[in-house]
Amino acid sequence: MPREGAGPDFIEALARGLKVITAFQPHRPSMTLTQVATETGLARPTARRILLTLEELGYVRSSSGGFELTPRVLELGVAYVSSKGLWDVARPHMERLVAKTNESCSIAQLDGSDIVYVARVAVPKIVALRVQIGTRFPALQTSLGKVQLAALPPDEVDRILAEPSRSGLEPHVTPTKEERDAELREVRARGWALTDQQLARGIRSVAAPLRDGSGQVIAGINVNTHAAETPTEKLVEEYLPLLLHTAGEISADFARLETVPQVTAS
Repeated sequence: MPREGAGPDFIEALARGLKVITAFQPHRPSMTLTQVATETGLARPTARRILLTLEELGYVRSSSGGFELTPRVLELGVAYVSSKGLWDVARPHMERLVAKTNESCSIAQLDGSDIVYVARVAVPKIVALRVQIGTRFPALQTSLGKVQLAALPPDEVDRILAEPSRSGLEPHVTPTKEERDAELREVRARGWALTDQQLARGIRSVAAPLRDGSGQVIAGINVNTHAAETPTEKLVEEYLPLLLHTAGEISADFARLETVPQVTAS
């Protein structure tokens, strides 16, 4: 299963192991050896060796004739979030924003043509789609994705969106290229993005970009609401100013964090 265009330093065994880990999804938390082999395109003996290796390392366990991931897999994602320091910086600001709006607030970053959630402060409300750390959605149909796509050159946007989504979700609305480009130009000009039930019915959100010390957009932060409860006017007139203020505070704190020397104690 070599990756197309892989260079001489590409480690195929590592790629296969990661392929097995990512084959497990919320709708298939447990899989048999045959299912893993089929999903990954690996031969059964190869899939078996990888699963047994992951089991010995503590990332996979046997379960009712099949295999499932263990909580240790979370260490892989937590290492990424921790290395960025973004969650530690953003958390108090997000909590204050949620207290003012009584709506969920999330941070996500681009990964190919998807966004991946890396931080979230949620309120107990029923929404159409379940969101947690690591959830991925098609970027173009989300406010979090739009503010990050709008910061990129047009040719880069074309290249990214040409990649297939790995979210497994079919968006409710798919704009044409002309509609997409026009909306991203508008987002770029005003500095924030709105999504009104483009990803799924009932989901309405507004997002702002998060920037590092050089001004580069590194993530997006949003306020997510249920369309039946929150009209667009309230989202834009009441929540957006609070969100923009929060995004500015997080960006400023993150920029200051970057200037602090990082020392690891032995």
